[in-house]
Amino acid sequence: MNAKRWTTDSWRELPIKQQPAYPDDGKLKAVEESLRTMPLLALPSESRSLKRELADVAAGKAFLLQGGDCAESFAEFSEINLRDYFRVLLQMTMALMYGAGMPVVKVGRIAGQFAKPRSEPVEKQNGKELPAYRGDMVNSMEFEEAGRTPDPERLLRAYYQSAATINFLRTLASGGYAALTRINQWNMEFAKSSAQGKRFAELIDRINECVHFIKACRLNIDDVEQFAHASFFTSHEALLLNYEAALTRHSSADGKFYAGSAHMLWIGDRTRAPGEAHVEFMRGIANPIGVKVGPSMTPDALLKLIDVLSPDNEPGRLTLISRMGSTKIGELLPPLVRAVKESGKIVVWACDPMHGNTIKSPNGLKTRKFTDILAEVRQFFAIHKAEGTFAGGVHFEMTGQDVTECLGGAQAISEIHLSDRYHTHCDPRLNASQALELAFLIAETLKKQKGQNA
Repeated sequence: MNAKRWTTDSWRELPIKQQPAYPDDGKLKAVEESLRTMPLLALPSESRSLKRELADVAAGKAFLLQGGDCAESFAEFSEINLRDYFRVLLQMTMALMYGAGMPVVKVGRIAGQFAKPRSEPVEKQNGKELPAYRGDMVNSMEFEEAGRTPDPERLLRAYYQSAATINFLRTLASGGYAALTRINQWNMEFAKSSAQGKRFAELIDRINECVHFIKACRLNIDDVEQFAHASFFTSHEALLLNYEAALTRHSSADGKFYAGSAHMLWIGDRTRAPGEAHVEFMRGIANPIGVKVGPSMTPDALLKLIDVLSPDNEPGRLTLISRMGSTKIGELLPPLVRAVKESGKIVVWACDPMHGNTIKSPNGLKTRKFTDILAEVRQFFAIHKAEGTFAGGVHFEMTGQDVTECLGGAQAISEIHLSDRYHTHCDPRLNASQALELAFLIAETLKKQKGQNA
């Protein structure tokens, strides 16, 4: 496959999975043409900066935090929701940064995460069959024929919402909202007001001592860019290739092609087959890219896929996102980590503890147990320590809202509480409190490992 010349449309000649069946091809082509004229949402220079930061992660000099919505929606788009999401991500960053003792690379699952792969192409209710809901970028969640018919105009709406999202987040990142003193104050409030925060009070006090020490050195934290601003990047699953290709541009700076829909894109576990469209498209863009590594992946298949997606073995180019499930990771991940290490491939290893731990509650709602999520993350770190490799990061489906979609955590969300605030358009997400609790628990693990290695 690599011998063939790559173009932004070479993927169209290959088999493709998980695509909507648009009824009007002419309308789809018109939307694609409109997208080709739109400004990029992520600049090539920014994607190159992210690749450099991910190269540090691959070398064990930084840690990756990737998180955001399972699937963004048009209905939940608001300034409050974006602000709450970014606040929790920043709080998680500070905890992880202190625990790991190194910079944290912040990558959101946001400003483009509107489409989702589905197990079945159709959905049945009360004897009626309609196309499955594939995310707001494709069709409507409501079970009715007009809304479930894929509409290419939704690609444009997703683009405009993504543009507004990324511009607002950039403003927050550089406008003082991400200042170290402000984040530290939020974490202190978390420790005082939350039951689970009391457990982490000592860690937060240590961070507070560091802040006081910096001030004692006569450094005005708010005037130092590294303490007042936050670098932030966007990412999503590259599922709808007509959208991705329309926003891909040639960069005169290095002569390469970059997808301009996000700084980083990834391939899902269902669409990672070599010789098919998604791998073909992703091998030709110069962005940092990721690939989900699920239970069906074998060492040989993984090495072949790495050869296709990262033939130059460039640091920061490829992130392998493990998603095995808490009961399978102990058996399935070590052979893959070992094979990659022995081959000399340079990758970032990250853990997605969400997708392999989805269950159905008695009332039929999809959910995930906090204990399963934490168990998979802890096993991920233990496996890499045993193999002599670096556990580079975590990948969460999370929100800044107080939803009740995942079971457990110190909030003790039970099955009877799930329907109270179950708002997700697809898979269950950690709420703000659960996400922050998980970050502090991971920080404890990282701090303990660092002490053992000292």
